[in-house]
Amino acid sequence: MTFDILPHFSLVTVTIIRFVLVTSVALHILLTKRNTSSAIGWIGICVLMPALGTVLYLMFGINRVRRLAKKLVSGRSSHRFEDSHSSSWNRELDGQFAPLAMMVGKLTSRPLVGGNKIVALHDGDGGYPCMLKTIDEAEQSILLCSYIFRNDQIGGLFIEKLIAAQKRGVQVRVLVDGIGSGYFLSSVYRRLRRAGVPCGRFMHSMLPWRMPFINLRNHRKILVVDGRIGFMGGLNIADENLVSRKPPNPVSDTHFQLEGPVVKQLAEAMAWDWYFVTQETLEGDIYFKEHTSTGESVARIVTAGPDTDLEKIEYTMLQAITLARRQVRLMTPYFLPGSRVMSELALAALRGVQVDVIIPRRSNHPPLDWACSANIAPLLDAGVRVWLVNPPFNHSKLMVVDRAWSFVGSSNLDIRSLRLNFEINMETYDVVMAEMLDDFICHHRNRRLTHHDLDKRNKLIQIRDAAARLFMPYL
Repeated sequence: MTFDILPHFSLVTVTIIRFVLVTSVALHILLTKRNTSSAIGWIGICVLMPALGTVLYLMFGINRVRRLAKKLVSGRSSHRFEDSHSSSWNRELDGQFAPLAMMVGKLTSRPLVGGNKIVALHDGDGGYPCMLKTIDEAEQSILLCSYIFRNDQIGGLFIEKLIAAQKRGVQVRVLVDGIGSGYFLSSVYRRLRRAGVPCGRFMHSMLPWRMPFINLRNHRKILVVDGRIGFMGGLNIADENLVSRKPPNPVSDTHFQLEGPVVKQLAEAMAWDWYFVTQETLEGDIYFKEHTSTGESVARIVTAGPDTDLEKIEYTMLQAITLARRQVRLMTPYFLPGSRVMSELALAALRGVQVDVIIPRRSNHPPLDWACSANIAPLLDAGVRVWLVNPPFNHSKLMVVDRAWSFVGSSNLDIRSLRLNFEINMETYDVVMAEMLDDFICHHRNRRLTHHDLDKRNKLIQIRDAAARLFMPYL
C-alpha cells in the first residue's frame, strides 16, 4: 500500500498561506485602523475568508489617500495667510464662541479673517446667473471645482463661458469628480480638454485595483475668479437645480458668494485639490490676492477629507453643539451621522437646548431615507425635534447655533461626507447672517416627525429600514 504525500503537503501549504495572510492583514489593521468596530470587522472577514478578505481589504480597507497626501505635502509650497483675526466682532459672541474659534484655528491652521461680505444664493436660479456673470468678467484666473458638472443646458453654458475665458487669456483650471461627473464617460471633461482648457478628474481610474477610490470622492463646490470673488456651498452644476423651470426631478439648494479675505482661503483649498490631481502648483497674485475689508463677516474655511484633514468638519460641529445655549438648527439632505454627532445632539436637547433637525420628506436616494428612519428614534427620545421638508428635494447643508454662529458648505450629515468624502465648509461669526439662515431653516419646518410615524410602519418596512442601516458607512 503506497502513501500519497501530495494531498497532505497541499493541505499544509494552504494552511500556512492562510495563516500568513490572516496574520499579515491583522497586524496591518491593528497598526492603522483607529475605529475599533472597523478593525474588528475587517479582522473577522479575513479570518472567515482569508483569500477573499485579504483582497477586499487591499481594495477597500487601506487609506492610500492619506499616504499620498502626506507625500505630496512634503514637496509642495503651501499658501499661508497672515493672521487677520478681526477684533470688531461682538464681545458677547467672543465670550461664548471663543473656545470654538480657538479650537478650529488649531485644527485647521487657518486664521479667522474679518472684513468679508457673504451673500446667500438660493437654487440654481439665484446662483448660476451670479456665477456666470463673474466668469464673463474674469480677467486673470478662474478656479472651478464641482462634484456634479453635467453637459446639459446649463452645464453647456458654463462650458462655453469657460472656453471663452480661456481664449481671451484667462488662466482657467477646472476640476470635476471622477465619479460624480461621469465615471465611464465624462463629456464635460472631454469638451473642456478638446478646447484646450486644463481640466482634471479627481481620483478617477478604470483599473480594478484602484476601486477603493470609489469611496473617496471630491464633494466640494468651489468657484474663485481673479482671486477676488468666490462661490461655495452645496450647488452642483446641472439643469435639475433650476427649480423655477420645473425640471423632472428638481433639486433646491443654497450657495454663497464671498468677497474679502476668506476668498484666499477658498482659493488655497482649490489649489490643493488641483495639485493633488495634477501636481501643478498654482502660485501668484492672479490666484491669491490680498483683500481689503468689504463687509462685516468674520469667517474661516474648514476642509475635511480622508487625507490630512480627517474629521475636521465633524470636530467643528461637535464643539459648536457643545457650546450651544439656546438653539441648534441643522438642515441637511441626508441625515445618517455617526454615534458622536448623535450623542452630542441628544445631550444638547437633554440639557434644554432646542435642537431642530430639518430633512427632506423624500431624498433622491431612497436607501438613505430607509436607514435614517431606523436610526433616528434615539434623538426623538432625547427631545430632538425632527422636521420634514416638502418637495422639491432640498439639498442645502446649513447649521446655525444660537442665531449667532453658522456653518455652511458641501458636507452632508452622514458618515460618507464626514469621513470618506473631500468636503469644504465655512464657519461665520456674523449675527445678521446667522439670523437670516436660521429664519430660512425655520421656514422649512413643514411637518414634524414623531414616534407615531416610525411605529406605524409595517414590519416588512421596519426590517428593510433596519437592514439599510447596516450599510450606513457606505450610503
